[in-house]
Amino acid sequence: MGKHLLFLPVIVTLASCAAIAEAQRPNKVYRIGYLPRGFASLSVPDQAFRKSLRDLGYIEGKNILLEYRYSQGDIARIPVLVRELVQRQVDVLVVASLVGIRAAKQATKAIPIVMLTSVDPVATEIVDSLARPGGNITGLTSLSRDLSAKRVELLKEVIPGMSRFAILWDADAPGPAIAFREYKSAAGAFKLHLQSVEIHGPNPDFPAAFQAAAKERASALVTIANPLIAKYRTQIVELTTKSRLPSLHESSRFVEAGGLLSYSTNEVDQFSRAATYVDKILKGAKPGDLPVEQPTKFELVINLKTAKQIGLTIPPNVLARADTVIK
Repeated sequence: MGKHLLFLPVIVTLASCAAIAEAQRPNKVYRIGYLPRGFASLSVPDQAFRKSLRDLGYIEGKNILLEYRYSQGDIARIPVLVRELVQRQVDVLVVASLVGIRAAKQATKAIPIVMLTSVDPVATEIVDSLARPGGNITGLTSLSRDLSAKRVELLKEVIPGMSRFAILWDADAPGPAIAFREYKSAAGAFKLHLQSVEIHGPNPDFPAAFQAAAKERASALVTIANPLIAKYRTQIVELTTKSRLPSLHESSRFVEAGGLLSYSTNEVDQFSRAATYVDKILKGAKPGDLPVEQPTKFELVINLKTAKQIGLTIPPNVLARADTVIK
């Protein structure tokens, strides 16, 4: 008994030293690579992502560093930016474009990737399944492409006599190419003529695109969201208003800028949810075990001021369904 007591001070001393060492050990500072859809820093979705991280206890400069990268609407830069973040050995990559997600998947099998995408990640072979994505990728899909038919149906309600509409899209990007096929299918189902109005970056000729739509007497214009289109949304909505052309968009930010309608998932909510994936991964969860989330709520946004400017009356039954009305 006495022999064991002789070792007690030594054990206590060692335990005390370990506790002191643990207390003095600096907290881990996680590095997050962040490549959103936007072309400028601190957009509303970006701020939502940062706020959600703060709410989860991650303070920039204290226990987390955000490595921001913006493509400025140039899809050719996206793979370069992804590789740059991988070389920085970030702890998690957050990527919000199909080009970026594919580049990240090719660039690393070790760094966890949180994606935000509007396409079906299973059909595009990004993940094995939504329930068990496998590999190093998980995140959120808005499955925006499934909304294409709903958007066309909405346009028909707003413009009852519509026989043709135009699609404005970035013909150099893979995501919009998938979207265009979905809209083409929807147009056929509604017996509508679909006009393809293609643009090419990095300096698209929008006046020529709108002249082409006017020449074909399009009754409305649908824009397919991607970084290039988002970069020029102010110019696009100004041209639609000037042309007195009803427009439907895949992001509410276009309607806030002066577009007529949008039907989409809530981007702010999506980017907030992305932060929860980052949190789970930093706490030890494997991306491949985290199910890919799908949206449960969609929002219709209507700009009545724009409707008045182009001489269009929104039907009361459509107006009643709007989540947000800009007057």
